[in-house]
Amino acid sequence: MATLTLTNELIYQSFMVGAKNVISEKNELNAINVFPVPDGDTGTNLASMMLAILERAKLGETLSETMQSIVDAAIVGARGNSGIIFASYINGFAEGLKTNDPSLESLIETSEKAYAYAYKAISKPVEGTMITVMRTWAHALNEFKKATNNAIELFMQAFEVLKQELANTPEKLAVLKENHVVDAGAKGFVHFIEGFIKAFKGEDVVITEHDAVEEIHVDHLEDSQFRYCTEALIRGENLDLEGVREKLLPLGDSLVVAGSSKTIRIHIHTDQPAEVFKYLDGVARISEQKVDDMKRQFEAVNHKKYNIALVTDSIADLPAEMIDHYQIHQIPINLKINDSDYLDKVTIQSSRFYEMMDELKVYPSSAQPNVKSLENFFSFLTTYYKDIIVVTVSEKMSGTYNSFVEASKKFKDANIQIVNSKQNSGAEGLLVLKTAQLIEQGLPIDQITEKIASLTAKSKILVSVKVLKYMVKSGRLTKVSGTIANLMHLKPVISIDEDGAGIIFAKALSVESANKKIYQHMKEMVETHGIDTYAIVHANANDRALEYQRIYEKLIGFPPVYVMDISTVVAMNAGIGTVAIAYIRKDQS
Repeated sequence: MATLTLTNELIYQSFMVGAKNVISEKNELNAINVFPVPDGDTGTNLASMMLAILERAKLGETLSETMQSIVDAAIVGARGNSGIIFASYINGFAEGLKTNDPSLESLIETSEKAYAYAYKAISKPVEGTMITVMRTWAHALNEFKKATNNAIELFMQAFEVLKQELANTPEKLAVLKENHVVDAGAKGFVHFIEGFIKAFKGEDVVITEHDAVEEIHVDHLEDSQFRYCTEALIRGENLDLEGVREKLLPLGDSLVVAGSSKTIRIHIHTDQPAEVFKYLDGVARISEQKVDDMKRQFEAVNHKKYNIALVTDSIADLPAEMIDHYQIHQIPINLKINDSDYLDKVTIQSSRFYEMMDELKVYPSSAQPNVKSLENFFSFLTTYYKDIIVVTVSEKMSGTYNSFVEASKKFKDANIQIVNSKQNSGAEGLLVLKTAQLIEQGLPIDQITEKIASLTAKSKILVSVKVLKYMVKSGRLTKVSGTIANLMHLKPVISIDEDGAGIIFAKALSVESANKKIYQHMKEMVETHGIDTYAIVHANANDRALEYQRIYEKLIGFPPVYVMDISTVVAMNAGIGTVAIAYIRKDQS
């Protein structure tokens, strides 16, 4: 077979055009996504990886440098089952092109190696998916190389076989046949190859996200019995892909482990994301982590109750059953504990944090969700909702509000309204609950956000802090102030002012005195305004919370809408033993 020298520039351009072609088909791929779970994000996940390639990959001086740059970008940008499998394919492709002077023959052999890498990355490969068309592409190239030594002719002949294999995927996977679709991941690969070939023909692709295609509706979560799509990027030296795969396999399904000895991208469906990250933290440095609620995604695609999506952050304390009932999307705040990253209420629960608190040499810190992750989230959500309400923790307490605002700027066609609750914890949770109830009533989005904005001034939280040392450790109190307060036996009541900043609401010399000051305020509210709704939250202080429930149910005349443990972020600042009452007063003055 005659050889054809392929240039570094041509291979680079082929990946760029292939990436653009996939991004352009994002909405279509989302719409037909029914396997392994019908969460409507295959297009979004593949587009995330392809966008990372476009933005991060650089044309190197040699083909080896170029391919390594593309691999690094793919692994960093990979999202979801399909994205990580594809990243592994690209890694195998790079391994196959070790020479800086490749021939058409070596490119064909490389396609076989790329398929083998992708296949090995999957714990339980399923036919009728992306892996099937990857194999077909490699085999077709091998078959047709005997008939021609012209690269473009060879690619076009093999591409016809590839398209036929894609069309046959419903015959190999029942859920595809039931829903009259081809596999979304497989179709994404075909779009990539289509763009790859266009570059060889001297053509380019202009990214245009086609109008959203009507999505496929399915009535069950196919195959996966687990709720959370969990992903991580870990970095280290001499990392053992097989060892990582073996340890994680018992924790879930849809496991994909891809990468190199220095960088590994992991994808798994699990009900125990905290256990996944606990293990990974002992293996290497966790560079990135992401956990998606597939139940909530599935509902957005197939069974959404409302036309308005509701989003909040994990500082909003609201029981899981209410979050599920109203299909609320809760974005976790980032926590750094002992140099490891965690996601509040997802990869770490407050109960585990309480066990760690007194043993920490460096007290934990928190950070708002990064803008890129929120952009990815909005990219998915705006595919299925035109109207979105976000209720955040007070802007004075966190950069979360500003992160949401910044991320929303990319989605000009969607109506994303972001409300600064000027509250936190239980008070923020009550405002989120009110928002959900107004959405359920069918009110227009503008009326809802106007109403919630007015309710922020009528909401309040009063916090009885039992021990001040945690506020000192977290920096909420200086060491000097904390020492003085301890010497004076101060047990302050903490609250939030009308601008959303934390304040000392009242000074007390004992917990009993603090409780009395809170009671006096609540009694005044009941007598002058009336209480519309209230909740009690606590930090591992169930007995105190139950006592509050007894007292305030008698005072107010009805029980709290919920009693619950607070988020890890709030517990980190308030400390064990804290209890609080949050309320929204009635409209009348």
